[in-house]
Amino acid sequence: MNEKLKTVFKITIFFTIGILIFWWVYKDQDIEKIKDALKNANYFWIVFSFFLAFLSHLSRARRWKILIQPLGYNPSLKNAFFATMVMYLSNMAIPRSGEVARCGVMTKYEKVPFTKLLGTVVIDRIFDFIMLFLMLGVVLLTQLSKVLKMLNNNPDIKDKIWDIIHSTPLLIGLFIASIVSVFIVYKFRYKLRNLKIYIKFREMALNFAEGIKTVKHMERKLEFLFHTVFIWTMYFLMIYVGFWSFSFTANLGVLTALTVFVLASFGMVAPSPGGIGTWHFMVIQTLLVYGVSQGAEAAAFAFAIHGSMTLFLIFLGFVSLVLLPVVNRKTGNEFDVTNESKT
Repeated sequence: MNEKLKTVFKITIFFTIGILIFWWVYKDQDIEKIKDALKNANYFWIVFSFFLAFLSHLSRARRWKILIQPLGYNPSLKNAFFATMVMYLSNMAIPRSGEVARCGVMTKYEKVPFTKLLGTVVIDRIFDFIMLFLMLGVVLLTQLSKVLKMLNNNPDIKDKIWDIIHSTPLLIGLFIASIVSVFIVYKFRYKLRNLKIYIKFREMALNFAEGIKTVKHMERKLEFLFHTVFIWTMYFLMIYVGFWSFSFTANLGVLTALTVFVLASFGMVAPSPGGIGTWHFMVIQTLLVYGVSQGAEAAAFAFAIHGSMTLFLIFLGFVSLVLLPVVNRKTGNEFDVTNESKT
């Protein structure tokens, strides 16, 4: 099977999973009530959330640029932004593929070695997880009873969390195995160093490590932290502003919006493109706990917010794909993607 067929097969599988989950979430909902809720929504606030989303994506591009600069490269903000939008577009087709896609774009148009970029992406995601878990901490401290109620209403979610906790010994075992493997490679490095595969792997590992070290050597650490907080603040505000679009969520508070946002974020972890179905499920179940009496209303909110943001990301992603070669043809940045050396 050639690469194109493999890609089509993967996209088909993931979209099938997403559609099935979405169907399962909505199959018992009152479609007419959902239509009525959508018809009476104030779409000004949803459109305004596009502006917040744009700011968050621009901020993410700027943060990545700060991470890349210690490597000795100074990519343009526009290419960092386009690469970020291609990442989101790619993730909607094949979950977790976006990080590779955005590194590929930056390698192609800014001549930054691919493996070094992967190291910066790891740092990028580590700080994202820190922000998510800080927000989760606020939710658990202030809304624990609501979270527990939602979990009790959905034992399948509780079981999955319990499985994650019980997988800790496995993770420890994998960590120990990794340490042992590194020790063996180090012990026999003199015998291995003449092998081509070892030379290639060592080069990749060194480049990757250099990308990881950028967090230590970057000059604008405070700006990096500012963008980290700003990105996640905009993410949260997109949900909070979305509350004002519907009469049944308009009076829900900031902590409710934060709880919905955090729990829905975990719905994005599932292998469904763009969180289709899983994000909706988490939002609906959380809103029901907070007194949105009708499942159809909660379902309408989830559909409107997720659908609008998905369409906005798809639009920006395709615009970025179109503009990348046009903008870089004018500046002469485009080059062979296989070239990983500075000129």
